[in-house]
Amino acid sequence: MFTIKEYVKPNTINEAYEILISKKNNTVIGGSAFLKMGSKKIGTAIDLSNLNLNYIKDKEGYIEIGAYTTLRDLETNQLLKENFKGVIPNSVKNIVGVQFRNIANIGASVFSKYGFSDIITALLALDTEVELAKTGRIKLDEFLNSSYEKDILTKIFIKKNQRVAVYKDLRNSVSDYPILNVSVSRLEDNFKICVGARPNRAKIAFKASRELSNSKEVTDLDYYANIASDELNFGTNDRASKDYRKAISKILIKRAIKELL
Repeated sequence: MFTIKEYVKPNTINEAYEILISKKNNTVIGGSAFLKMGSKKIGTAIDLSNLNLNYIKDKEGYIEIGAYTTLRDLETNQLLKENFKGVIPNSVKNIVGVQFRNIANIGASVFSKYGFSDIITALLALDTEVELAKTGRIKLDEFLNSSYEKDILTKIFIKKNQRVAVYKDLRNSVSDYPILNVSVSRLEDNFKICVGARPNRAKIAFKASRELSNSKEVTDLDYYANIASDELNFGTNDRASKDYRKAISKILIKRAIKELL
């Protein structure tokens, strides 16, 4: 449960950002899907619903997604189904349930850098950038590896090229959080292997991705899966052990590569 002292709905990003940084316990709220699961005292709750950030637009060279766009909108949007082999809708379709996906939005999901996030793993496999009120526009990988500071994620840009991607995960049940998730993408001979819910946030397996991209003939899928599992770190929590996650990562990576081939 969380408590709110004040509640505001600013009309501009600049106004929202100034309110956010004015006090330590001021917080941007989206659908409050994950806030409800914790305990927090919020000074001023900042609602971004007046900023018209709920959209998915086909721009020149990019697909632009507003931060207030819900996971359900990502799941059902025809433009996203037709691009990148439908990896974005596929990655969110099993998150909790439809009611949850109707309130959880992409901005909060990405900005929070959740380790268990499905959408981050899928976006990381694509050529994705994020735009923030203070920081500006940067690559998603750079944002994920940056230290936390108060900012507001406003937009997400996915380069609309011929890259296709596959998303795989393992869950104890369909609507549960993933034990592990994997997304592998391909643009001609360039591959990108990403693993999330390790249980830490998603990361690119750079060495394995290079080896796969430089291979003239891809035959031994175990080879690339083993490289990826060795270069990434895995941890233990109440859902799975690090050894189990490492073993599962090899299987999911092989399945994803095979599907792309």
